[in-house]
This record gives sequence, C-alpha cells and structure tokens, in this order.
Amino acid sequence: MTINAFKEQKTDIPDETTPAEPKAHDSDEMSEASRKVVGPLDGVSKDADTGSGSQPRSVSLSLRSLVTGVVIVLLIAAVATLGWLYIGARDQLHAQAVQSANDSHAEKIALDYAVNAATMDYKDLQTWKVKLVQGTSPELNNKLTAAGTSMEQVLVPLQWSSSARPLVAKVRSNTGGVYVVDCFVSVDTKTIQSPDPLQSTATYSTTIDSNNNWLITDVGGIGSALQSK
Repeated sequence: MTINAFKEQKTDIPDETTPAEPKAHDSDEMSEASRKVVGPLDGVSKDADTGSGSQPRSVSLSLRSLVTGVVIVLLIAAVATLGWLYIGARDQLHAQAVQSANDSHAEKIALDYAVNAATMDYKDLQTWKVKLVQGTSPELNNKLTAAGTSMEQVLVPLQWSSSARPLVAKVRSNTGGVYVVDCFVSVDTKTIQSPDPLQSTATYSTTIDSNNNWLITDVGGIGSALQSK
C-alpha cells in the first residue's frame, strides 16, 4: 500500500472528537421536555399567586366575624340592661299599686266604721252597739261593749238621734302593716234640748292591723260624736 492510499483511507474514518450535529427531532424533544418542566412551575406560581391573593379575604372574614361578635355582645348587654330596668320599674310600680290599694282599703274601713259609730238613735241603741264593735278585734270588742253600755246611760235621757256623712279619711302611718287612719265625718244631731239638727264634725283615729284580717284594734274619738257645735 502506498502512502497516498493510506492517507485516503484515513480520511474516510470519522473524527470521534468532532461532535455530531443535533437532529431536528432532537430539538423538538428538548422543547417538549422544557415545556413539561416549565408547566408545573407555572402551575406552582399560579397557585402561589392564588394563595397570596386569598390571604386578604381570610383576614377580612376574621375582622368581620370579630365585629359581628362585638355587636352581638353589645346587643345582648343592651337587652339585658333594658330587661333589668323594665323588671325593676315594673316591680316598683307594682309595689306602689299594692301600697295605694292597701291605703285605700284601710281608709275605707276606717271611714265606714266612723260613720256607723257616729250614727245612733236612742230608740234603737242595740243596732248602734252592734255596729260599734263590728270589724274589731276581740280585745277592742270588749272595751267598746263596755263603753257603749256606759254611753247608753247618757243617750237615752237626752233622746239622742244623730246621722253621719263621711268627709275624708287619710292614712297617718303604716308600720309593718298596721295602719293608723284619721277620719272626719259630718254629724247632724238632735236632742231633747235641741230639736233642730245641730251640725258637728267628729274625728276618729282608727288603728287597723292588715296582718290580722284587717281588724280594727284601736279607736279614738268616739266621744267627740257627742260634742255638738
């Protein structure tokens, strides 16, 4: 073999150090791989953006819930306060109504008794003596019975006849349900000495115990009905 033939043969051997040119389909595969790699990253970025965008909404909801809770607590406190005030006012009004009703009841008892005590007729003193002790406690009943018997000794000789009209009654005091009531009645009186009616005002002080079935426990001023003006 000649030297020239050897050179030609050597030229035909590819140079292994020279890189091979990439083929067209290799470039397409790399682009596809690049898209596959970039795609998930883009998704992560979108998710991150979405997550970061939802964060203010989460804070907003929390603030709204806090404000709503505070408003509810304030409303509950306001309702509770109004309820407490209403109950207090209702109880106070109820107590005042009960007290007013009790005062009126005591005044009526006292005034009715005063009219009955000042109305008498020497011809029928028994009726007067029955009314004199009506609605009184047992202890006072005994005292008034004795007083009526004593007054009968005066009324019959004088031929006493009197009628009474209620004027006014007012509770003077109330201690533990024991009422002291002042009563005023107008009395027209006729006697053997004064055939024409004489007008006078009789004053009674009546003590009534509401704790003892509203019984009259003391009476003062019965004698004033005998004092005509």
